[in-house]
Amino acid sequence: MANFAVILPAAGRSTRFGDPRQKKIYADLDGRAVWLRAVDPFLHRADVSQIIVAISPDDRELFERRYRPNVAFLNINVIDGGTERHDSIARALDVIDPACDHVAIHDAARPCLTSELVDAVFAAAIAHGAAILGIPVADTLKRVGPDHQIVETVPRASLFAAQTPQVFRRDLLTTAYAHRAAMNLNPTDDAMLLESLGHPVIIVEGSPMNLKITTPADLRLALAILQSRPKPETPAHPFADEQALWGDLPKLRAGDLFS
Repeated sequence: MANFAVILPAAGRSTRFGDPRQKKIYADLDGRAVWLRAVDPFLHRADVSQIIVAISPDDRELFERRYRPNVAFLNINVIDGGTERHDSIARALDVIDPACDHVAIHDAARPCLTSELVDAVFAAAIAHGAAILGIPVADTLKRVGPDHQIVETVPRASLFAAQTPQVFRRDLLTTAYAHRAAMNLNPTDDAMLLESLGHPVIIVEGSPMNLKITTPADLRLALAILQSRPKPETPAHPFADEQALWGDLPKLRAGDLFS
C-alpha cells in the first residue's frame, strides 16, 4: 500500500477575505474552523501516515490557544510556514516521515473535499506519479487589457480549473522543489513544477463543490454545501464541534446564508 503525507499550507495573509478579525482558515464554518474541515477527509485513512499544517509564525499564539487539543489528539504536525505558499511546502517537505512515498498538498481553505475525490486522485497519483483534481471550465473566458477592454476570447476547450489535493510521488516532488530553488521559479501551484520538469500530470475530475474559501460569500456557499450532506451519527472525534470549546469564534450558521 502507498503511504501518504498530507501538507496543508496555511500561512497565507487572507487579504481578499476582508475580515479584520481573523483569517479565513480560522473562520467558523458550522461549528468548526475552516482548516479543520479541510483536514477531515484525511484523518481516518489507513494510507495517510502524516498530516502537516504550515501556519504563519504570527498566528502561533492564536493557534496554540484555540487548537492545541485538536492538534494533540489528531497527531497533526504544525510547523512555521514561509512568506509564499511554495516556501511553506518546501519547509514541510523537510519534515516528512521517510516512510511516506507520496505527498498530497491540499488548500487549508478548501473545506468541502469528499473522501471519494481523495480516493480518485490518490489512485491516479499511484498509477502515474502525479495527479491533481480539476474541473472543466464552463464559462466563456475573456482576456482583457489594462483598460478592461476585451482583447480576445480564449477558447475553453480542454481547459480545466485546478483544485486540490495535488498528489505526487515524493521523489518527484522533492526533485521538482530542488529545481524550483535552482531556477528561482515562482509557481502558482505544485503541478507547475512537475510540468517544468517535463513530467506528465494527470487531471482527475473534481467537483465545483470542492470550492476554495476566498471571500465571505464563499464561506456561505461552503456552509450550504455542508448543510446539504448527511450528518454523521456521531462526531468524527472529541473536538468535532469546537464552537462548544471556543466561544470567541464568529459564528456562521444556516440562518446566515442569505443575510
